[in-house]
Amino acid sequence: VIRTQMGLDFDGRTFEDNFLIADVRMKAPFPAERRFYFNAPFNDGLTALMHQQPDDIWRLDFQLGWQIDREAAIREENVTPRVRAMLGPDVEFEYEWVSIYTFQCRRMQRFVHDRVIFAGDAAHLVSPFGARGANSGLQDIDNLGWKLAAVLKGTSGPKLLASYDAERCFGADENIRHSTRATDFMAPKSVAECAFRDAVLELAQRHPFARSFVNSGRLSVPCSQRGSSLTTADSDAFDCPLKPGDVCLDSPVALHGQAGWLLEHLGREFICLYFSGSGAPSSDQITRTLPNGVRLLSIGDQTSDTLQDPAGRLRQRYDGAPGTAYLVRPDQHIAARWRQYDAAALAAALARACGHLHRH
Repeated sequence: VIRTQMGLDFDGRTFEDNFLIADVRMKAPFPAERRFYFNAPFNDGLTALMHQQPDDIWRLDFQLGWQIDREAAIREENVTPRVRAMLGPDVEFEYEWVSIYTFQCRRMQRFVHDRVIFAGDAAHLVSPFGARGANSGLQDIDNLGWKLAAVLKGTSGPKLLASYDAERCFGADENIRHSTRATDFMAPKSVAECAFRDAVLELAQRHPFARSFVNSGRLSVPCSQRGSSLTTADSDAFDCPLKPGDVCLDSPVALHGQAGWLLEHLGREFICLYFSGSGAPSSDQITRTLPNGVRLLSIGDQTSDTLQDPAGRLRQRYDGAPGTAYLVRPDQHIAARWRQYDAAALAAALARACGHLHRH
């Protein structure tokens, strides 16, 4: 409604297909795993999906095609033969919910329009394959929340909100791209798409290389912001897959003997993730030089009174040699990192991450 009142665009693609959802309650003898049938013999050779939900509910999903009688398709006498053919003749079940859906992949050209800001389904739509709808909406708010707070508090100017538009439009494009590819693989519409899908499935039975091409809805992961104007590129060499702009990887940690996870200690503020150790400045020395608005999270050795890395996985995943420092944004994206802590470099990276500097 707001988009229409403002005369804004919402461009993209509508997929010409119908899918039947039948949520059934049953005590099923099936393993609790997601089953996807690319060429289901019980569904006229179209796709079908089954996966478990809480409280003995199982979701059954059947591709129906485009030219159907939608009203007739959801009548129980037409749904039950499909369900019974999928589950077998002896499984007892009752319907919880039956519906038909189509889907779209679209987004607004811009998410920020002066004092009106769009997020979630209001800003972008994707297919349900890969759980990208709610996840991307939450990622929108993770991105927007700290920036809006900084603008309202006066620590950053309104231009910081432009980075929300740039970063989350990039994220929406990535989600739409993956969603579209998954849909085209699961429900191919052309001869070429069908030939590719069938070849992948046949090869995947015998050849491991082909299994990575099987696409029944690649699950959502947060997008990287390596190209963002808020990200400071590496000036030092690191030997790990993580890069500035990526989201932090989780890892087991301990504090005062209590086991936990790294991500539980991040968020709400900027963090200097510092790996202490022999020959590196102490945590107290680092704390005295941190700019306002940054909290130190020090990773110590087994004897220090700091966050512990008992299995060494954190240091491995972050290539955290003694003296290494990461600047982490409130939404857990890595803003910058250095082999040796540098107060001036961190202050400059913080300014850039808050929208005060332009990337060169």
